[in-house]
Amino acid sequence: MLINARNRSIAVEGSRIVAEGGRFDVVLDCPEADVRPGLINAHDHLHRNHYGRLGRPTYANAYRWADDIQLRDRRRIARGRRLPRREALLAGAWKNLFSGVTTVVHHDPWERDFERGFPIRVARVACEDSLRRSDQIDAPPHGPLCVHVAEGVDDGAAGEVDELAGRGLLNEHLVAVHGVGMDRTGMDRFRRAGAALVWCPTSNQFLFGRTASGDLLADGIDVLLGSDSRLTGDGDLLDELRAARACGLVDDPRLAKAVGTTAAKRLGLAAPSLEPGNAADVILLRRPVLEARADDVLLTMVAGVVRVASEDLTPRLGAAAEGGRRTRVGVVERWTRSDHPHDRRIFQ
Repeated sequence: MLINARNRSIAVEGSRIVAEGGRFDVVLDCPEADVRPGLINAHDHLHRNHYGRLGRPTYANAYRWADDIQLRDRRRIARGRRLPRREALLAGAWKNLFSGVTTVVHHDPWERDFERGFPIRVARVACEDSLRRSDQIDAPPHGPLCVHVAEGVDDGAAGEVDELAGRGLLNEHLVAVHGVGMDRTGMDRFRRAGAALVWCPTSNQFLFGRTASGDLLADGIDVLLGSDSRLTGDGDLLDELRAARACGLVDDPRLAKAVGTTAAKRLGLAAPSLEPGNAADVILLRRPVLEARADDVLLTMVAGVVRVASEDLTPRLGAAAEGGRRTRVGVVERWTRSDHPHDRRIFQ
């Protein structure tokens, strides 16, 4: 496949980007869109995106929120749990694919379904819930450890950085999610340790009425971006990017890297690139990434397979469009493709 976009052209063969040249089975001329590497979502709970937002904020910490919804929203939760597991995971996958995400961190135990024709890449990194909800946290011998940290605004949240240090977990391998409640001492200690932060501003604003401090997000710390699930987050990763930009706490180049090269570096992934030899995880965006919405995503390709395409592109895909169907996420409708036969039965 040859993609001629507004900003450049790339060629794809199999699962890789290749040098241009020779004949192509499919040529996509897209002068109205830019081609770029797919986005990396550093925090989601894929199986929890079909519930909708739960809770009556604001809360002192995430533990109180979790206890509250188990009581007040138990019927909604029970209905949501009736959805078969793979369908629930796919709801999260399509949310991400529609927003140009090709790799996502599922902050929960690894699922066998991720190895059975799952349409999006799921980064296999070590994840633990939190200090109070994980009986024991063992850091992996190599690579990152993702943990919810200081997800709240009370003294308990503020003290979690010291507790991490006491357990030997505060170091350059830590990828802390949220960090809302860190106080000045905790922020200084966190920064000196070389840990990274996953910022989820809309989830934080919903639960606590505020997000991570500008002092924590300042230059000198690696910031990644996560959408969180729709239990608390406002939507998808593009929504999160626009919300993060509106906060004015992180400049545009760092925000772009937060869903690209910085995320890849801290999660131990290959750096996103459109150069030959790299994985063909590619998206077409009608608007700049920091301004885009899901409706601006014209194509999402994972490992050379087109997973999402706009209606006007689908007829030009030829054989690559065989076996697909139309799927709606929110107000956006797209042609989609899943290779697992069970998924095709789900969506018929």
